[in-house]
Amino acid sequence: MPVKLYSATAGREIDLDILHKTDLSPIRYARVCREDGKEIPYEDIVRGYEYRKGDYLVLTDEDFEKVNLKKTKSVEIEEFVDEKEIEIIYPEKPYYLEPDKGADKAYVLLREALKKSGRVGVGKFVLRNREHLAIVKPMGDFLILNQIRFPEEIEKPKELTTPDVKTPVKKELDMAMNIIEQLTEHFSPGKYKDTYRAELNDMLKQKAKGIKPKPKGKEPEMTKAHDLMLALKKSLEKSQKKRSLHARVR
Repeated sequence: MPVKLYSATAGREIDLDILHKTDLSPIRYARVCREDGKEIPYEDIVRGYEYRKGDYLVLTDEDFEKVNLKKTKSVEIEEFVDEKEIEIIYPEKPYYLEPDKGADKAYVLLREALKKSGRVGVGKFVLRNREHLAIVKPMGDFLILNQIRFPEEIEKPKELTTPDVKTPVKKELDMAMNIIEQLTEHFSPGKYKDTYRAELNDMLKQKAKGIKPKPKGKEPEMTKAHDLMLALKKSLEKSQKKRSLHARVR
């Protein structure tokens, strides 16, 4: 089934330049030859593998493709699984799959079969000279390929300190569960906005006008163990007030 792969994410970074601190002149990155110190144009740069000290094998895009023509030209689904079995730590980057010429029928068949089964396809593909693991799932009229990490790419939490509190106090746990119930909604991603980016833009506008920006908000303080019940009560009151407000608005 021929398909085209398109990135499903877009960058949200504000465009900041790197400047020299003393005179604010822009800093640029240069590709400099270690041998003669001269800058090398991009078209004269190749990739090489040092198989012996000082000796290199030059590699081209065609060389990488020839490693395995099937893998570099396809996404091969090997099995189907329940998506709930894939832990949150594995997904990495989503892509849209668009049917290429003559693939519409097979594309729709796979899409509808996945919808009806409730399963996702698991397979592998090669991108930018690396093999990746992926799941394929339907989303509306399209198929989504979500690149996921191999198990060996996941760092084990062996360096982390395990909490030494074994069992929460029942009253605290009941109150925490109550807060979760009060704030449980259907997931609607459209209501979440990148407010920090907007605030950063406002700060930049103030600095451009010569206004010294004032800190917004207060730095959070850690809740002390003996104040946990009080903090939970305040959170519960806040969630109840929010739920009451939503009920009136609707």
